[in-house]
Amino acid sequence: MRYSKFFIPSLKEDPKEAAIKSHRLLLRAGYIRQISGGIYAYLPLGFKALKKLENLIREEMNSAGAIEISMPFVQPLELWRQSGRDEDYGRELLRFKDRQDRDFCLAPTYEEAITDLVKKNIRSYKELPLILYQVHLKFRDEIRPRYGLMRAKEFIMKDAYSFDINEEGLDKSYKIMKNAYERIFKRLGFEFRFIKADSGEIGGSFSEELMVFSEYGEDKVVVCSNCGYSASFDDAEWAKEYHESLGSCRQPRMTKLFTPDKKSVEDVSEYLKIDKACFAKTIIYESEKGFIAAMVRGDHEVNEHKLKKATGIKDLTLAKEEDVERITGSPCGFAGPFRLHGINLIIVDEEITAQEYWITGANEKDAHMANVKPDRDFTPDIVAKIRNIGDGDMCLRCASRLSVKNTIELGHIFKLGEKYSLTMDAKFLDESGASKNFVMGCYGIGVGRTLQALVEIFSDENGINLPVCISPFIVCVVSLNTGDEKIVSLADRIYNDLLKAGNDVLYDDRKLSAGVKLKDVDLIGIPLKIIIGNKTIKDGKYELAIKKTGKREFYDNLDDLYNKVTTLVKTEFLNMI
Repeated sequence: MRYSKFFIPSLKEDPKEAAIKSHRLLLRAGYIRQISGGIYAYLPLGFKALKKLENLIREEMNSAGAIEISMPFVQPLELWRQSGRDEDYGRELLRFKDRQDRDFCLAPTYEEAITDLVKKNIRSYKELPLILYQVHLKFRDEIRPRYGLMRAKEFIMKDAYSFDINEEGLDKSYKIMKNAYERIFKRLGFEFRFIKADSGEIGGSFSEELMVFSEYGEDKVVVCSNCGYSASFDDAEWAKEYHESLGSCRQPRMTKLFTPDKKSVEDVSEYLKIDKACFAKTIIYESEKGFIAAMVRGDHEVNEHKLKKATGIKDLTLAKEEDVERITGSPCGFAGPFRLHGINLIIVDEEITAQEYWITGANEKDAHMANVKPDRDFTPDIVAKIRNIGDGDMCLRCASRLSVKNTIELGHIFKLGEKYSLTMDAKFLDESGASKNFVMGCYGIGVGRTLQALVEIFSDENGINLPVCISPFIVCVVSLNTGDEKIVSLADRIYNDLLKAGNDVLYDDRKLSAGVKLKDVDLIGIPLKIIIGNKTIKDGKYELAIKKTGKREFYDNLDDLYNKVTTLVKTEFLNMI
């Protein structure tokens, strides 16, 4: 493909709307464009890379015995009512009516649709096990779409669903899919790990997330480098420890401390010259169960996922300032766990009851209270682990120190069991003729998100650096002087030779300066570039630049150049299998 005839609307400056590196690069290099908030168009470069990624995924899914189908993006809302999830998804489920006043939605996922499809077409155990998959659009009306393809409203996913006669069969299908995922992400060159996860709205008895390590990832996982323990940030466990610094604030009675205009734990800690670990902060939330108070150590933060789980609450938001003032009788920043008006539940982190004395807010302007003792000065309704885990917490298994690492979630696999077949009455006849529910599994990969993760992790200071198997073009022939007939003729010949050999080639034939052209090729991320200029004609040396290593190599004849290109491409592909 000639650059001058292709559509690559690259940008000279970083777009203001992009907050992370990969989003900036995808926009600057002309891979994607935002159409609306959280909705993107794939431009030719992005579309070529996307299709190569989809085909790599298809190769492994087909090899694992999965069968590709395509389900409708528009779904009858009745299916969601059958499963009971029409309300669970809330406003993320985009609902609408057709001209016959029938209710529909844009698919945020496909469990209901696939269960209904199999229910109507599979009758006997003889047709099982069965694994069906698709690569398709989804839509979730995210309240805060961000980071480009990482958290978009409309996005592309690979979904697979397994149907078995029993749990033993599900275990086998689950293992087959997990192994396929390992092959996919090894081929892409990622460092990844499966992490036990919460099943969320999808449900089921067990699930694991496939996490790719990246300092820019918005998800977090907890790992122990000693024993290999790993878990999602929200579900990780750690061992209790006694904090020695608490001894400095142990006294038998509550004592009021004057803290003029000092509201945050940091400000009060600095003012009183006392470690933040001696403080317990009280945070007021609003929920469907009314107002609740949550309490954690001053140097920790509430984990709202754990808080919801411990209380059985679904909807949780921080209380408004006026509600906090009414409940505590004081301005925000001075809340304590006692004399609270209109609080239905007080839940404290288990570390609070593990120690005797704390400094808390006094529910009074410019005042905090020292020597506050749980069960003497206030009574918790629930004691549970509700704080965020942190770097340096102790591993529950081996007592080593845990690390919190940033990750990007690219896949999620579930053992659904009978969750959907039971609610949607999806059955088959077993060997004895009895009617049984399908036992299901679900396996997803965020395809667009994976493409952006490749850019996030493997890009360099000059631009995108995709692996050969995903790059929109493998080789770029750059003609540095389009006004010189000898240069143009030689560049044309090399371009046509590479095309005939079956290479995916971009030919930069634009009438621009050499510097602009070379920077553009680096930005869009072509792995190999062959540079034809005055030096080539004069010295008879053919220059090959390898983006991954930064090396420049020179060849005396075209056959050697072509052989090197072939070797590099084959080696790169082999390293990813």
